[in-house]
Amino acid sequence: MGLFDFVKSVGNKIFKRDDEAAEKIQRHIEEDNPGIKDMKVAFNDGVVSITGAADSPEAMEKAVLMAGNIKGVSEVKADAVTVPASAPKAEYYVIKSGDTLSKLAKKYYGNAKDYPRIFEANREVIKDPDKIFVGQKIRIPLD
Repeated sequence: MGLFDFVKSVGNKIFKRDDEAAEKIQRHIEEDNPGIKDMKVAFNDGVVSITGAADSPEAMEKAVLMAGNIKGVSEVKADAVTVPASAPKAEYYVIKSGDTLSKLAKKYYGNAKDYPRIFEANREVIKDPDKIFVGQKIRIPLD
């Protein structure tokens, strides 16, 4: 999948020093592991590199989003993650001021009440559907 860009100054702050970042980011992903086996995380100057074997393309995408939505991370590389071939269609969206999951559901699905679909697709990144933040990157499932 390659390199994903993120807003370095937004997100959850889980590390204070760069020398502890890789371990804390790996632990953060493993807490809600979306399906990555033998995962290893490296961190260098704002760039996270993830290796391992994903159960699905969605699992890899979620791991990337979990790492990228951490304060201090500007890019995520997942080239070394082995991923099965089939992938459900999804679009990536960066939250803007005034956005809500209901507004996004209305835009993408035609019905604001379909917001749980977006929430469920991003459960590892969004813990509360009423608490999203500007600059956060999420998946919008299109299938």
